[in-house]
Amino acid sequence: MDGLALLSSLSHKPFCQRRLYCIANEMQALPLHVDSQAVMATPNNVTPTNCSWWPISALENDAGKSMEAEENQDSTHPAFRSKDRLVLYHWTQSFSSQKVRLVIAEKGLPCEERDVSMPLMEHKEPWFMRLNLGEEVPVIIHGDNIISDYNQIIDYMEKNFTGDNVTQLIPDAGSLLHSRVIQYRELLDSLPMDAYTHGCILHPELTTDSMIPKYATAEIRRHLVNASSDLMKLDHEEEPQLTEPYLSKQKKLMAKILEHDNVNYLKKILGELAMALDQIEAELEKRKIEYQGQKCELWLCGCVFTLADILLGATLHRLKFLGLSKKYWEDGSRPNLQNFFERIQRRFAFKKVLGDIHTTLLSAVVPNAFRLVKRKPPSFFGASFLMGSLGGMGYFAYWYLKKKYI
Repeated sequence: MDGLALLSSLSHKPFCQRRLYCIANEMQALPLHVDSQAVMATPNNVTPTNCSWWPISALENDAGKSMEAEENQDSTHPAFRSKDRLVLYHWTQSFSSQKVRLVIAEKGLPCEERDVSMPLMEHKEPWFMRLNLGEEVPVIIHGDNIISDYNQIIDYMEKNFTGDNVTQLIPDAGSLLHSRVIQYRELLDSLPMDAYTHGCILHPELTTDSMIPKYATAEIRRHLVNASSDLMKLDHEEEPQLTEPYLSKQKKLMAKILEHDNVNYLKKILGELAMALDQIEAELEKRKIEYQGQKCELWLCGCVFTLADILLGATLHRLKFLGLSKKYWEDGSRPNLQNFFERIQRRFAFKKVLGDIHTTLLSAVVPNAFRLVKRKPPSFFGASFLMGSLGGMGYFAYWYLKKKYI
């Protein structure tokens, strides 16, 4: 599970037995018409699955869509035909979701994006669990196919969306560019981003100018204590057949975060991160020598922008958000890496998907606030909600302006 998503899942109390009964009943009651050869997408079944049903979130449906927006889409594009329509379920702060959205944007594919809020626990709702029992984003639906694994989503889109008007991000097999892209795809995907995220939130003393508010550390630690207490209570419930699967998963998540809270472990993996960035810095230097005298924009694997560049750009964006950029490249120690990050941030796809890094947290908070109001208007309208919202927005506005201009 993604780092920020995992933390958000522990910021809510575990399900009570009634909620577990409710989910089981709702799952049985949902009208599901699956083809005879189809099976539900699960963590162990991430290949495309043929299904004749179309799950729609209770919060987002087609009714509010602008007809004008649809008319402006290129109806000849392979991703826009009704049978081949591409729909992405994601969370804006999910690292895996961000990489998939960047791939879609760089390939120029029309895509319906549906936000699945991890803080609001929407990934545990029955409608989403019908898509992925693993309760994780991203998930894409393309025609009758459902793909719920990050890497397989990218491979699926690269294989199925080709043509003169669609950017190829993975060069043809057998070429030098292909081997380089695969090499750095494996390297960048192997970096434990969830551990960096948890560790930097829980140990802000190891970061510089982190985009995460300082109070988040104390808040997360408080939630960890509460979650531990709730898990102990559920251990003694009278219906172990209902709570055991949930308990098992939550205990694994808890153990994972406690490991990431170990400052010695964090220093170790950050040291390994430095070595990986050294390798990438050297590779970028090789490109300058290899293409010396040629007029082309240099990227990680050559003169062509590839999947490796998307993964590197997303990684650097997350590291800067966590407060690690000044330590790893903005201090002048890796000038090629710094130049790469400055250039990739100017690309249209990165501006569209990731936006201004100083407003990353604000973009996650505000939509959730409005969705909470939509869900429970009576309990949120009033002076307390108004003052809290204004205070929160004022804080983030001040913090953003301070970061950008001071």
